[in-house]
Formats: sequence, structure tokens, C-alpha cells
Amino acid sequence: MAKLKEVSPARVAAFKILQQVEAGAFSSILLAAEEPKLQPSDRALCHELVLGVLRWQSFLDKIVEHSSKRRIESLDSAVRIALRLGLYQLRFLTRIPASAAVNESVSLVRAARLSSATAFVNAVLRRAIREEEYDPAAEVSDPIERLALETSHPVWLIERWTEAFGIAEAEAFAQSNNVLPPTVFRVVNAKANQEEVLSKLNTAGATLEPSHVAEDAWRVSQGTSMLRELSAAGQIYLQDEASQLVPQLLNVELGDRVLDLCAAPGGKTTLMADRAGDRAMIVAADRSATRMATVVATGKLQELKTITPVILDAAEQLPFKPGSFDKVLVDAPCSGTGTLRRNPEIRWRLSAADIEAFAEKQKQILSRAADAVKPGGRLVYSTCSVEREENEEVIQEFLARDDRFRLLNSHRTWPQHQECDGFFIGVLQRG
Repeated sequence: MAKLKEVSPARVAAFKILQQVEAGAFSSILLAAEEPKLQPSDRALCHELVLGVLRWQSFLDKIVEHSSKRRIESLDSAVRIALRLGLYQLRFLTRIPASAAVNESVSLVRAARLSSATAFVNAVLRRAIREEEYDPAAEVSDPIERLALETSHPVWLIERWTEAFGIAEAEAFAQSNNVLPPTVFRVVNAKANQEEVLSKLNTAGATLEPSHVAEDAWRVSQGTSMLRELSAAGQIYLQDEASQLVPQLLNVELGDRVLDLCAAPGGKTTLMADRAGDRAMIVAADRSATRMATVVATGKLQELKTITPVILDAAEQLPFKPGSFDKVLVDAPCSGTGTLRRNPEIRWRLSAADIEAFAEKQKQILSRAADAVKPGGRLVYSTCSVEREENEEVIQEFLARDDRFRLLNSHRTWPQHQECDGFFIGVLQRG
């Protein structure tokens, strides 16, 4: 790409990130890598542009098709992304001048060495300005298809959520997936005092609210520079409330031997280790050495000394004697449909076949994990998916095959109800 002196760093970064996401990368990883390179104001705009474009992608594409009279698939990737960026600013960011949204989108295409498309991009965006009241969903008669377009989701997802939870809940869930999630953290007891941390954030102008979902979790707004400083020092850990709730329900106690399967990136592992101190031994297992390195690095930063890392595939025979652990956590790999607020590109990549494949893998992992639980021990199964096939149905099939266990309770969290990620948590007890 040619140099882009006339385009803001935020838009350049967003454009490059969206190109990589379209090629299969994940926005959260790319945004985290780009953060240190940007000034705070550019960082915030870059986040807004990337996540906003990904959330509203199908809605924006329909406007492109209307304004250009061309199918979105027929456009070059760089042109498609530049148009989405321009339209998102025009439709959703009222503080940005229309001229800036148009001119910088044109410059992005020119810098991508597609000068022949600059007039096209300019014309499409100028027409969108003239027809700012155009609503693509108004032309759709089918209620499911209309809701899918209004909330920018694939039709098949809206259909399955409507069938599973009803149209009202499906609509509320889909709408919540386009809302910016709150920033949530926990204080790392091994490195910091909660009162002192909260005092620092208050002094920095942060607004704090205790969580109603997980113990010792805090929602925070403002004071982002101090939040970033405390996180880099390992004194706090940014983690969604539902994610924090999972290990709390495992209820690690004095002297427990704990197995954390599928442990990476380590948020739940380190929470358990931090809360238990040196009173429990935690074996953190994952199949990826790269991802396990993140668990180890996080544990080291937080000065946690009771985590033993192990590389293994949880779907295969586990290298432990049966009944070796008092507590076992299976935070299973899943479709991630409960995290669409944070990972909006998932909705455009996922298929029904993927959900079926995840469910089969989850059943395998849960069956292997069960043998590691000692009599009287606890097994917690969780996903960040809202799909019944990955949650209730996995538990039901497991209990039908293994009469050693009973379900103590199960929990669901929803972004539209608790404003946290959508999680399922099943707490099982071995007899």
C-alpha cells in the first residue's frame, strides 16, 4: 500500500486490520497488536471503526449494493472495505464530517493502488449521503429476514435463535450483539490490594461499578490509561464477568488438586490460582504450545506459583490416573456465539456444520474429563456459546451415558439481560 499521509492513522490501521480479518485473521488479536502504535484518540477511533464495520457488515453491504447497483461480491476487497468504512462513519458516527468520511475512503482506495476505483467509491458514498434515509430492511417482508438485516446477522442464525428461544429473545439477543460491551476487570490479589487499585482508578477519573454477576469483578468506564497501566503491571486482569463466574462455581478449596482443561488463554486458570493462593495445585492443560505460553506468561506476570502447564489434547486419553483430581474444569472450545459483541466476525464465518462439529468435540472432552474426577469431586462444564446443541444437549447426553454424575445446577448468562457475554455453565458432582 502506498503512503497515506492525508489519511488519519486510525483509518489506515482500521483499513489494514479489516483486510486481514477478511483474509481470516481475528480482530481482537490485530487490534491488541496495533494499540501501542496509536495515540489514544486514534486508538479509540480504530476500535470503533473495526468493530462497527464488522458488526454492521451485511447492513452496510446492502446500502453499497443499492447505491452502486452492483453485487458486493463483485467488488475488489479493498474497495469493499473502503466503502464499508465510509458508510459506517456516515450512518453511525455523527461527529465525523461527511467530507472526511468520503475523502479518506477515496484516499484509502487510491493508496491500495486502485486509482481507477476512486471515482466509483466517491460516487457511491455521495449517493449514500443524498439518500441518508434509505433503509434496506424496509424493503424486506419476511420478519426473520428483516430482523437479520436490521441487526446485521446471517438469516440462518436468527432462524435458529428464534426456534430455540422465541422471536422476542432472539431479537433482544441480536440487538445486544451490536452494543459495545462494558470493560470489566478483577484485581490480582497476589500482586495488588483491591482498595489501593480502586483508589488509583478513582483518582484517574474512572467510574466503577461492582458486578452483579461475579464476585470481586468491577465494571469500569473512563480512566483507560490507568487501567492499561495496572493491567500491564499484572495488578488487574481484564475479563468478562461471565468468564469470571465459571471458575468461581468450581469452588476451589484448601488442598484441592485441580485440572483445567482447554486452559488457554488463562483467565480462568489464573483466577483460580490467585484466589486459592498456595493452598491448591492447578494443572493447566491445552493442546497448543503457543497458547499455553500465554497462560504461563500471565501466571508469571501475576506471580502465581501453583500452576503446572501441560500440553495435551483433551479429546484424547488423558495422562492421569482415574480420579486424580478433586475439581475439573472443562471450558470447552465452542462456536463463541455468546461473544459476538467482542468478536463480531464470528457471525460471518460460522456455519451450522461448525456448531455440530463443536458439539461432538465437546462430548469427547467431557467424557475424558469425567474419568479424572475423584468420587465426590466436582466437574464444571462451560462454553461461551448460546447454542443448546453445545450446552444443555451435551450435558443431557453425558448424564445419560455416565451415571456416576449428577447435575447440581446450571447457569446461563446473556448480554441482553446481564450485559455480559453469553455463557452456559453446568456444575456436576460425582457420586
